Amino acid sequence: MAAVAAAAIMGMAPAHAEDPPTRGGLDHIQHIVVIYLENRSFDNVFGLFPGADGITRAVTAAPPQVDASGYPYATLPQPRDTTARPPGPDPRFPADLPNRPFDIGRYVPLDRLTGDLVHRYYQNIAQIDGSRDDRFAEVSDAAGLTMGYYDTSGTELWRWARRFTLADHFFMGAFGGSFLNHMMLVCACAPVYQGAPDLLKARLDADGRLIADGALTPDGHAVNTIQPFYPPYAPRAADPAKRMPPIDLPTIGDRLTAKGVSWAWYAGGWADALAGKAPADFEYHHQPFAYFRAFAPGSPARAEHLKDGADFLADIAAGTLPAVAFYKPAGRFDEHPGYATITEGDRHLGHILESIERSPMWSTTAIIVTYDENGGFYDHVPPPRIDRWGPGNRVPAVIISPFAKKGQVDHTVYDTASILKFIEARFGLAPLTDRDARADGLSGAFDF
Repeated sequence: MAAVAAAAIMGMAPAHAEDPPTRGGLDHIQHIVVIYLENRSFDNVFGLFPGADGITRAVTAAPPQVDASGYPYATLPQPRDTTARPPGPDPRFPADLPNRPFDIGRYVPLDRLTGDLVHRYYQNIAQIDGSRDDRFAEVSDAAGLTMGYYDTSGTELWRWARRFTLADHFFMGAFGGSFLNHMMLVCACAPVYQGAPDLLKARLDADGRLIADGALTPDGHAVNTIQPFYPPYAPRAADPAKRMPPIDLPTIGDRLTAKGVSWAWYAGGWADALAGKAPADFEYHHQPFAYFRAFAPGSPARAEHLKDGADFLADIAAGTLPAVAFYKPAGRFDEHPGYATITEGDRHLGHILESIERSPMWSTTAIIVTYDENGGFYDHVPPPRIDRWGPGNRVPAVIISPFAKKGQVDHTVYDTASILKFIEARFGLAPLTDRDARADGLSGAFDF
């Protein structure tokens, strides 16, 4: 099986090797905690937040959704429940919703499941439609559900956002879904599967329009869900040719280790998955470091740095979190549409944040709560275009720290690579690719 070559990141030049200077005041921070939730756009969660670029502007200034011929819908296509068997129109929603964002909570409250929505690379590009953001309903398999938002003013995350800093122009690092956006979080890269079988590759017409979807681009970049080569992986991925070969690109973990900085990736259900009894809500493709050769089974790096979610809670209680901690909640707590609710994930999140605030670590900690990608939900702010991979649409991001600005909506443009840039600036690390080298490292969120 061919390995993923370290130089094969089309559109991303290798970063310079010299260490960047540490930004003044950052050395007050001894712990950085990144909590990575799932599949919500900014408008979907924070569209009603006071002072944010939200639903009011989406209704008054954004173009209407259009059909496949480019004509505005008279009403939104009725939301579909893609988790039903067979999938079909969701009877909880009316069939004549106006062609604009609507409050999901009028029909399905925060503590109830909705259907899932397509969130894949080429579909997200089509939905954004240049910069018009007007094809979300037409491209989505959940139809009009994509235009829904919630009143989340009673949630824990809203409460923390009111106390600290809400970033309302934070974009998911790449178009599409969880796999590629987890890669953006750890390596700022779109890895290549050298010599991949054609059956895994998408096919495009001469104009770049999708003919047949796949896990890979025609030139082999992994952009949609593909299972890791090493276990644990989903039982359906028995054929090794259909799994991602071990990746040899550098990660933020490698940079931290080389600098002698402690770190860990904590994931709910990881220990059970390693034991071959993964819970039903465990998502293998949400474990990005497991795709890299440096963290192969039996390696010291895997044992030291890839940990279970229970270890995260225990390390908070003991005051022994590493300098950099990434936390991926178990599926039922990650807020992913289709199998998780905002309510249950938000309660879990609130418990974690309160535990950290009560701990001795709080006075030197910075927490970034964000979402991997938009989950197919509409957002009215066109993303900037940096490279072939994105960024994609806005996602919620809340910066929580004694050093974060209090009660602020930060309008600075960030994306997932901004998290890497912030870590790199704090610990004097070289960037991984051009993407994190050029990112803004949360410059508007702190007041040291």
